[in-house]
Parts: sequence; C-alpha cells; structure tokens
Amino acid sequence: MAEGLKAVTFHASLGSQWDRVQRIRRLAREIAPMVGAKPDLADEAAEICKADLVSEMVYEFPELQGIMGRYYAKSAGHDDGVPEACEEHYKPLGASDDVPTAPVSVAVALADKIDMLTGFWAIDEKPTGSKDPFALRRAALGVIRIVLENGLRMRLKELFAEGYPGADADDLLAFFHDRLKVHLREQGIRHDIIDACLAMPGNDDLTLVVKRAQALADMLATEDGENLLQGFRRANNILTQAEERDGVEYSFGADPKFAEHPAEKALFSALDEAEKKIAPAMEREDFEAAMQAMAALRGPIDAFFEAVQVNTDNEIVRRNRLNLLSRIRTLCLSVADLRRIEG
Repeated sequence: MAEGLKAVTFHASLGSQWDRVQRIRRLAREIAPMVGAKPDLADEAAEICKADLVSEMVYEFPELQGIMGRYYAKSAGHDDGVPEACEEHYKPLGASDDVPTAPVSVAVALADKIDMLTGFWAIDEKPTGSKDPFALRRAALGVIRIVLENGLRMRLKELFAEGYPGADADDLLAFFHDRLKVHLREQGIRHDIIDACLAMPGNDDLTLVVKRAQALADMLATEDGENLLQGFRRANNILTQAEERDGVEYSFGADPKFAEHPAEKALFSALDEAEKKIAPAMEREDFEAAMQAMAALRGPIDAFFEAVQVNTDNEIVRRNRLNLLSRIRTLCLSVADLRRIEG
C-alpha cells in the first residue's frame, strides 16, 4: 500500500507523499532517542504512517485518515505502538485535541510536523496575514504543545537542521516564538515576560523557556519582585545615561575599598551573596531559586539609592558606584532580560 504513495503528489515543489514519508522516516529516527522511543520502531511507524491515503476508504471518507491507518497496521501484524502512531501522528488537530504521549507516536508526530514546516519554509510558502493554506500555524502549535505537554528537552534548531534542506532556521524559530507567545498568553503569561526569556540563550528549548517564564512571572507577582524591577530600571537608566555621556561601558568591577556609605558596603555584600546563589541555580536550571536570590536584592538596592548619590563630584567614587550598578545590571540580565518588561 505504501508504494502507492509515489503516485500521490504532496506538493509540486516538495515531491510525492512517498518522498515525504522517506523524509519523515529519517527525522523520526533522529527524534526517537530524544523522546524515549526505539529508532527502529519510529522508522517502522513512519514508513506506513501515510499508507492509508491510497485506500478506497480514506478516498471516500478523508476524515478517516490515520484511523484507518491504525486498523491497516494492526491487520498487517504491526505492534509495539506502531498502529497507534499511524493514527496519532496527526495530533493535535486543534486546541481541544489531546497530544500524543506514547514515545513512538510522539517521534512520528514531531517528524511529520517538522518536515512540513521546514519544507514550506524552504520553498518560501509561509503563512501571510490571515492566509495559511497549509495549516502551518497549526503544525507549529502542535509541535509546541507536544514538546511542552510531554516535558521534552530538545533544541528546535537542531531539528530544523535535520528537516527539509534550505529552510531559514532563524526565521522559522521566530515563527515558533510568535506561536509560543499566543499559546502562553492564553495560559496567563504576559508577552513581555516571554520576550524577556526569549532574549536569553537556549531560546529554542521551549520547555526551558517556559520554565524560566513561569518563574519570572511568579517573582514579578511579589512585592519584592516588582520593587526589584524598579531598582533594576533605575540602575540601568543611570548607567545607560552615564555610558552615553562618558563614552565608556562601566563593567570593570567595582572595588569595595572605595565604598563610603554603609548602604554602599551592604550592597557589595548583598551582590556577593546573590552571585553565589544565582550562578549555581542557573547552572542546574533552578530558575525559581535564581529569581528568589535576585528578588532578595530589592532591600539593599532600595537602601543604596535612598542613601547614596551616584553621580558625586569625586570622580573615583562616581566611577566605582557606576561599576557597582553595572554588577546589578549584569547579575539581573543573567537571569532574564528585565529591560523587556513593560510598565
């Protein structure tokens, strides 16, 4: 039955359904170890996942595609999650549809959608405005939901590189980021919080992005978090103006021996403590602990600005204080790009 796919055109520029199945097979083998599936089983399922398209039943009733594939696969003696993958690789078909969770189904579903997206990106047939004839927005949202709801850790750009050759990976990732923002906004996470996390390294690991965004949203919902944001903005604004005026970047490392006021010395100590906690927390991807350590700076930063004039007449002290503000900026930006938070 699968051989009959050679006579079925998928798209004039992307070959037949048989050509597409070969690409899905190769991708499914690559994805399988990332999702806990056996590569041979993923390949077996991918090889027959579109076979029912040439059946009379699906020709008469197109809505049965996948469902008939499962029956045909079972009757042909396939097992170990292969028949289920023939049906489930189309999922999710809409917002209310469940995502596949069985490893073989997940591997083939992701391969199917990544092939489709990289293929249409390679031939420059992207969605425009309200036009999306190949349902590419739905395909991208499908990938996003499968990854997030299964808690998968994978780099999308690595998957794009395994997909149809010639796709602009950066442009396709930007499309995914737009879909992710829509998806998360429906779950109550603000778009500027997502932007602050998308600006960080590893932004093609969607599970990591969402984990960071949820921790940032939780922190900003607290009084300490909100006030820390104000303190960061004040530090960043003073620094930016001084750097523009002086023509230098203040990132040389502040020296505590030039600290004159107790609040200044206390801020040095607080930053030392925060750095000790934040760096290892980020290393182990414990964003909640990193955000808490950052929020704890709220008091020392407030006290510093209350007691100390940064742009003092003593140039050595002034530069040292600007370098101290640079430590605040650098430390906060290592957790999330707070410059992107609105309000």
